[in-house]
Amino acid sequence: MTAPQAPLERVDFDVEPGAGEVVVEIAGCGVCHTDLGYYYDGVRTNQPLPLTLGHEISGRIVAAGAGAEDWMGVAVIVPAVLPCGECDLCKRGLGTICRSQKMPGNDIQGGFATHIVVPARGLCRVDEAALARAGLKLAEVSVVADALTTPYQAVTRAGVTPGSLAIVIGAGGVGGYCVQVANAMGAKVVAIDVDDSKLAAVAEYGAALTLNSRQHDQKSLKAAITAFAKEQGLRTTEWFIFECSGTAPGQLTAFGLLVHGATLSVVGFTMDKVEVRLSNLMAFDARAIGNWGCPPEAYPAALKLVLDGKVKVQPFVECHPLDDINHVFHAVHAREIRKRAVMVPATA
Repeated sequence: MTAPQAPLERVDFDVEPGAGEVVVEIAGCGVCHTDLGYYYDGVRTNQPLPLTLGHEISGRIVAAGAGAEDWMGVAVIVPAVLPCGECDLCKRGLGTICRSQKMPGNDIQGGFATHIVVPARGLCRVDEAALARAGLKLAEVSVVADALTTPYQAVTRAGVTPGSLAIVIGAGGVGGYCVQVANAMGAKVVAIDVDDSKLAAVAEYGAALTLNSRQHDQKSLKAAITAFAKEQGLRTTEWFIFECSGTAPGQLTAFGLLVHGATLSVVGFTMDKVEVRLSNLMAFDARAIGNWGCPPEAYPAALKLVLDGKVKVQPFVECHPLDDINHVFHAVHAREIRKRAVMVPATA
């Protein structure tokens, strides 16, 4: 990437791992809306351009620097956020806010490439035998790196338990996996979106109730969820609300669904601003949590949900040749591709 909306260009580069680093031959890299934000919306990357985008990466390690030799030949998922592991924040279990973290396609070169150099620390091993038993390809689980692990982090951090009511606003890529994860954790899940096709898809994979927010005002939306909770014998307090749409209307909807003891988790990102009355958090004795990435140590448990069949990946991804990246970016941005696009290098 050399300038916003200029065509992405193919360039040659050298890969040489340093101490503690590995070279991953990329099997697949998912196209995230964060990538589109960098490309179309002027969101700044931490590393100045030119920069290779892409942070949902899976592949195999083909070279290793000193101290990382045991990783040779291993299939891995590269966490979207790689903490340093050495600072005070990391040592206190706060790696997601590590000030020295490395995000592919933001802090370092990314995954829309044939290879990438990354720290070995924190990589998630993929059991290829288990992958084969699940009928999955290594490229397909690249989306675990962000689209799945980010909502997994949000659901586990929020404290969703069996018998909870979880509400997911935005049933697209990240939101669809949030529905599945919350369902796998034993919650009854309400999915809200403006797209009936997305709602129909998640209804087959964990959403017990789907609501099109275009057919409701805020009051009737909350009333419909309250009625559902009562019908299901669920609490009308302490709802878990996950804003995954990354839109201002979605954020307003999420905030408007606060009830006593609610937990609001902001998972999606938008540059737009919203106006809310923060005192509602006080009045409802509720809490709001931001979610940035997922700590690498949580990746194996998230991947296990996929390998055990509790979270389905294949119905929500489609693979494309990396050479078609400019066409795919345009199609995803224009909402012509509904599934998570995964770019696959010709060498994979």
